[in-house]
Amino acid sequence: MFADYHVHTEFSDDSIYPMEDVIRDAVRMNMDEICITDHVDYGVKDDWDSGSEIIWRNGEPLANVDYPAYMDKIKLLKRQYEGKIRIKTGMEFGVQTHTIPQFEALFRRYPFDFIILSVHQVENKEFWTQDFQKGRTQKEYNELGGEIVTIGSDSHKPDQLGYGIAEAQKLLKEIGFQKICTFEKMNPVMHEL
Repeated sequence: MFADYHVHTEFSDDSIYPMEDVIRDAVRMNMDEICITDHVDYGVKDDWDSGSEIIWRNGEPLANVDYPAYMDKIKLLKRQYEGKIRIKTGMEFGVQTHTIPQFEALFRRYPFDFIILSVHQVENKEFWTQDFQKGRTQKEYNELGGEIVTIGSDSHKPDQLGYGIAEAQKLLKEIGFQKICTFEKMNPVMHEL
């Protein structure tokens, strides 16, 4: 199973990679499945329909996904590329405790397949700098009974799409995982490694 479950498009404020180009490139790579997971960061960015003035940074809007346009584009591409690749509807929620009600309301509004809940700090330690992960491994997750592992490239541009997926699958197998997971309407679907 070749699937990328962490992909950003022009609907994220930090990517200009057109969604259709993402899908075309994934098909060219013989990817089986892809989940589009553009950013939503309540508390940091506003929604397009919030009534607040959208802030612009370097000519780009600092705003959450334009949800209706996003959902329409994914539906269109699912029809257009049916039989060539499975396209899943997702988002990356940049969660903070005070924004949880906003994310819950958004989650109820649309038919998602998968949501990444991003927490960028724990115990005042950054994930980006690897401070929190020091001394912790995926092997520990496995040994504690963890089974659900989904792999994604965190792609924001063409040369990142699918990056590291094969290596991640090999590493997971080496440390004892036997399956990876994709999702269908928020339900896990397991695939042999």
